[in-house]
Amino acid sequence: MFWTLAGPRYHSGSMSDFETDHSCHVTPGGHDAAAPPPQRDGFDRAAIDTGHIECVQILNEHGEVDQGLMPDLENEELLDLHRAMVLSRAFDARMLAMQRQGQMGTFAPNIGQEACMIGQAWPLGGQDWFSPSYRGFGAQIRRGWPMDRLMMLWAGYADGFPPPDGVNDLPFSIVIGSHVLPATGIGMAMRRANDPHCVLVNFGDGAFSQGAVTEALNFAAVDRAPVVFVCENNGWAISTPLIKQTAQPVLAMRGLALGIPSVRVDGNDILAMLTVTKEACDRARSGGGPTLIEAVTFRMSLHTTADDTTVYRDEALVEPWKARCPIRRFETWLIKSGRLLDADTTRIREECEQEVLDARERFRAEAKAHPREIFDHIFASLSPELEEQRMQYIRRLDRKGVE
Repeated sequence: MFWTLAGPRYHSGSMSDFETDHSCHVTPGGHDAAAPPPQRDGFDRAAIDTGHIECVQILNEHGEVDQGLMPDLENEELLDLHRAMVLSRAFDARMLAMQRQGQMGTFAPNIGQEACMIGQAWPLGGQDWFSPSYRGFGAQIRRGWPMDRLMMLWAGYADGFPPPDGVNDLPFSIVIGSHVLPATGIGMAMRRANDPHCVLVNFGDGAFSQGAVTEALNFAAVDRAPVVFVCENNGWAISTPLIKQTAQPVLAMRGLALGIPSVRVDGNDILAMLTVTKEACDRARSGGGPTLIEAVTFRMSLHTTADDTTVYRDEALVEPWKARCPIRRFETWLIKSGRLLDADTTRIREECEQEVLDARERFRAEAKAHPREIFDHIFASLSPELEEQRMQYIRRLDRKGVE
C-alpha cells in the first residue's frame, strides 16, 4: 500500500525547477484538539483533513538522480527505456514530415512527452489493459502496435484502427475523454471476474474538464476498480491554457475529492513515471483500487497538424521546457553514469530513424484504397435508398475506370 488519502510515500528532495514551476503540496487541515465537541445532532464541526499529495521527481533536468528513489532496473532495461523514447520521437518527426508532404492525415504530435508515454506503458503486462488517448503512439509502440499499422490508422485506413492480435488495448477515440468511461467499465468487470490484472487509461488536462472523466473516476472509486488514471497535464487544451480551465492547478486534488489516492509526478522524468505507474499498477492488481497520477509535462509542438500555435501561444513559453527534454536529461545521466557513450546516442538515433523509414515503406505498400467497399461496412443490409446511392456510386466508378 502506498499513497493513502493522508500521509507521504515519497520524500520530495530537491526538485529543481519542477518544484518552482508547479505548486506541489496540499497542506493537511488535520483535526484541531481545541475544536468544539460534536453537537448532539451528530454533526462533527472539527476541521477535515484534505489529505496529502506527494510530488515525485527522481531525475531532474540536469541529469541528477535522487538515489534514494532510484528504481531497481538493470542496465539493459535502462537502455531499452532510452531507445523506446528515441524511437517514439523519430516516429513523431517522420509522421510530421509525411503529413506536411501530403502523405499522412492529421495527427497529434507527441514531441516532449516521450517519458510520460513510455513510463506509463512500461509496467503494463500483456494481460493488463490499456486505453490510450490520441497522443499515445509512443505507448502503443511499446504495447506491440507495429509502426506501419499506426501510420495506416492516422492515414484514415480502417485496417489501422483495430488493436493487433493479442494486444489488450482499446482503439483511441477522437472525442475528448470519451474513452475513460469504457476503461473504467473494463476495470469494474475485471474486479467482478477476480481478474488479477489492471487497466490503465490516459487523458489530458483538457479532458479532465469533461464531466464523463470525473464520472469515470467516481465509478472506479466507489467500485474499487483496478484502474490507473494518468492525467497528462501538458498545460494546454488545444488553445486553452490550464489557468483558464481551472482555478486549482493541481489536478491531482480532484482524485482526493473522489476518495482516490493521488500523486503528482514530473512527467518528463522517465524514472519517476515508471516508478509511480508501477506502484499504481501493483496496487490495482492487489485489490487496492484506483490511483490518479497527474503527470506534469508540456506540449512542445502542435495540438494536431491542423493547429497553429502561434495564434494563441507565445513561443517564449516553450523555451524553458526545451531544457527539460525527457530524452536529453536521461541521456545526460546515462552518459555520466557510464551506461552510454556519446557515440551511442548517434548510432541509436540512426537505427531508430531507419526503423521508422522501414515502417514507412511497409505502410506505402499496404495503403491501397478500395473505393468500391465504401458502403460495405455501414449496415448489415442496406436500405433501398442507400442501395440506390451505392449503385449510382458504382456506376460513377465504372465510368472513371476506378477499380
